[in-house]
Amino acid sequence: MTDEKKVLFSGMQPSGYVTLGNYLGALNNWTTLQYDYNSIFCIVDMHALTVRQDPAKLRKAARDVLMQYLAVGLDPEKNIIYFQSHVPQHAELSWILNCYTYMGELNRMTQFKEKSQKHADNINAGLFTYPVLMAADILLYQTELVPVGEDQIQHLEITRDIATRFNGIYGDVFTMPEAYIGKTGARVMALQDPTKKMSKSDENANNTIAILDDPKQIINKFKRAVTDSGNEIIYSDDKPGIKNLLSIYCAVTGKTIKEAEKEFENSGYGDFKIAVGEAVVAKIEPIQKKFEEYQKNKDYIDEIIKTGAEKAERIAEKTMRKVRRKIGYPDKIR
Repeated sequence: MTDEKKVLFSGMQPSGYVTLGNYLGALNNWTTLQYDYNSIFCIVDMHALTVRQDPAKLRKAARDVLMQYLAVGLDPEKNIIYFQSHVPQHAELSWILNCYTYMGELNRMTQFKEKSQKHADNINAGLFTYPVLMAADILLYQTELVPVGEDQIQHLEITRDIATRFNGIYGDVFTMPEAYIGKTGARVMALQDPTKKMSKSDENANNTIAILDDPKQIINKFKRAVTDSGNEIIYSDDKPGIKNLLSIYCAVTGKTIKEAEKEFENSGYGDFKIAVGEAVVAKIEPIQKKFEEYQKNKDYIDEIIKTGAEKAERIAEKTMRKVRRKIGYPDKIR
């Protein structure tokens, strides 16, 4: 990492697979950002514990997400790529920041309200303090830029509030993170309900495309995608299904909306949906091939996991030494 570049941090939960929405909305942009910033990309497996997990499945899912990071083009030589749980300073800083965060602030978080409704049988303290761990993730690395979507702006705001409060008491400890608003990634909506965002946690498998889905499965999901009344293939808010499919098609082909509308002006919905599916398959098949190669190279992946954690921990410990001193922890005798 070089001093002249700003620090950028982002992460993704290991829920088992990366969706087309994750790829087009975030990961594809990360592959560009990695050349301009000191980028730290985390698999946030600690965050995943707010929902009950099968231990074996979580371990596999975390490793699979890391390999998908690599398969889309993230370079472990240029970036720090690591598991959150391998850097204990995340948990340590999270506890400290909990003591500088107010209940009222956490009560206002919309994601807690939404997840509480979805997991009414498991409304745990971790779910409530989730934003504090996210703040620790960001502040631990003196992060300057955080790529955020609309659903994460509130989390960045509370991170800034916590940092401002801590700095106000102890001086200049944490860098104040800013939202990174760069090239907007495609906003991919659910295939069966184009009024809501495509999500990894969607219980309807036909709503989502995973970048590791079988090509035939992908085509079939697009064939079943919801369209709209009429027969025109135009980009319009009145036609959310067609609008979503056009957005996906343009994102994977690089064509403009006008070019796509012209291409399909004489096509029916059925042919159009197959064409979108085929374009998606063509885009992600190379990613799938790379993923399969990484699966066969256990030693290489193990080395990335080990090296990534070591690099991340060195930076995190530098911040924690300052934090421990400021809050009054006794010096460790070595």
